[in-house]
Amino acid sequence: MNETVIINDAKPAVEFSNLTKTFGATIALDNVEGKFHAGRLTGIVGPDGAGKTTLMRILATLLKPDNGNVSVANFDPEKQFRDVKDNIGYMPQRFGLYEDLSVMENMQLYAKLRKVSPKNRQVLFDRLLDFTRLAPFTARLAGRLSGGMKQKLGLACALMGEPKVLLLDEPGVGVDPVSRQDLWRMVEDLTSDGMAVVWSTSYLDEAEKCESVMLLNEGKVLYDGAPQKLTDTLEGRCFLINGRPQIRRQTLLNALKLPSVADGVIQGSSIRIVERPNADLTQLRDLVKSRESIMIPTKARFEDAFVDLLGGGPSGESQLAKNFGDVVLNGENAVLCQDLTKVFGEFTATDNVNFEVKKGEIFGLLGPNGAGKSTTFKMLCGLLQPTSGIAKVAGYDLRNAAREAKSNLGYMAQKFSLYSILSVKQNLEFSAGVYGLDGALKRDRIDEMIEIFHLQKYLNASPDSLPLGFKQRLALSCALMHRPPVLFLDEPTSGVDPITRREFWIHINGLVERGVTIMVTTHFMEEAEYCDRVAMMYGGKLIALDTPDELKKSVVTKEMQNPTMEDAFIELIARVDAQNAKAKAA
Repeated sequence: MNETVIINDAKPAVEFSNLTKTFGATIALDNVEGKFHAGRLTGIVGPDGAGKTTLMRILATLLKPDNGNVSVANFDPEKQFRDVKDNIGYMPQRFGLYEDLSVMENMQLYAKLRKVSPKNRQVLFDRLLDFTRLAPFTARLAGRLSGGMKQKLGLACALMGEPKVLLLDEPGVGVDPVSRQDLWRMVEDLTSDGMAVVWSTSYLDEAEKCESVMLLNEGKVLYDGAPQKLTDTLEGRCFLINGRPQIRRQTLLNALKLPSVADGVIQGSSIRIVERPNADLTQLRDLVKSRESIMIPTKARFEDAFVDLLGGGPSGESQLAKNFGDVVLNGENAVLCQDLTKVFGEFTATDNVNFEVKKGEIFGLLGPNGAGKSTTFKMLCGLLQPTSGIAKVAGYDLRNAAREAKSNLGYMAQKFSLYSILSVKQNLEFSAGVYGLDGALKRDRIDEMIEIFHLQKYLNASPDSLPLGFKQRLALSCALMHRPPVLFLDEPTSGVDPITRREFWIHINGLVERGVTIMVTTHFMEEAEYCDRVAMMYGGKLIALDTPDELKKSVVTKEMQNPTMEDAFIELIARVDAQNAKAKAA
């Protein structure tokens, strides 16, 4: 990185000032200015609708600003459009490659589009395939790649033509921690070589790794600088409340009502609290004492500072949970898997999976892309028939009581699965009808979801046109319309900002207090901390099952004294890989 310092002293690789962009009455960017340097990784963060993607699309020459000046790789995008195109690589938020083409065919297509000379292509292909570790998969269709491999292919195609500026719009969404680690390795190599990399993200642990961060909100820049500098403003204001894990959700709810508390989340068996500046903590300390708990200072994170800068996280009780009523369950366990197996041809997606989930428990299912999580979910929802084994939901066996099981569960799919040809209101009406609601009850439930999730202004819109946070709110509304005792959430907050994620979990925590059982998959490891227990899947098998705290303890070493959930995830996968390699060698 020594050369990088010299490069950073030169003219910025990207520079913009007085940048404004409106869409109708919506101001997406409001006099934004900034500089991104070569040899540096810059993060763009902000809540849903902050203007992150609009800024990225302007820099990628896909949008024209209403006003302002822009320079990319020392070229003016309006006057030197082709020069900018030749010097940038752009990886869009949604997978932008051709799923019916192979890995190599996609690379060949992008090489032609970027006008890479035929005699230089193979050398470039070999270097990119080695860089992304995709060499063994060149014949595989892009549509059949795992989430992490799709992102690596997207990165390889964005690097075609060896750009000076690389724009990555939410590259970590839907990618497991092992694949994200690979992406970070590749990006660090690129910045070391002098490339300017701009990484837009809603995951604040990603932003914390950037050298510089621009924080947007409602089209304005709230902060621009090193992430640690913003994190330092919270010194002495972050605490962990340790006590009885079984009452931590209720304790969090009460803490969030206090005027002294800016933010609070579940962190394993503890509660993480951020104090407002110069707040009187008397009420909080009284609450902690009444719950037979203790409060200890803890190190601030960039996410804490982010939420604090935005005025704090959401607080209050979940109206959804209040309206839900107490859950009555048929049987002792809400979910039961016994030797659950699913085989597709010669491929075993899930291999003798065994676990049970208790009533009122949040149970996390983690694993790399392709581990078998979604296949397990689909079998438990009755969307896939198991090859062998038993799957029970709410006490009903899916082999002979599938209808009863389905009526007792709600399912929010990994990929947004509502109907784009229907409006938001029509989707709500359709979902209510599917679950057997009619008449006054149907109207009441629809009105309830519209009010709780603030969908009023979107009722006539297509789901495809909604901001991501509202798409997820709509999907959750449809899954909960019939008030099921068991709720399956397949990556429910993938790509949403921390404020929206907290709002979701206020509802989820409230539902659990009512006795609803939650099964959730996620690639966001901070979210896994909210779970009572976590099952780790890899290669279709269950490789670990315990509380988040115990899983972290299981990977403690002399070199890694305080592992995070992401550290635990990566280490547990590495141990299985080492065992498999040893067995193969033997």
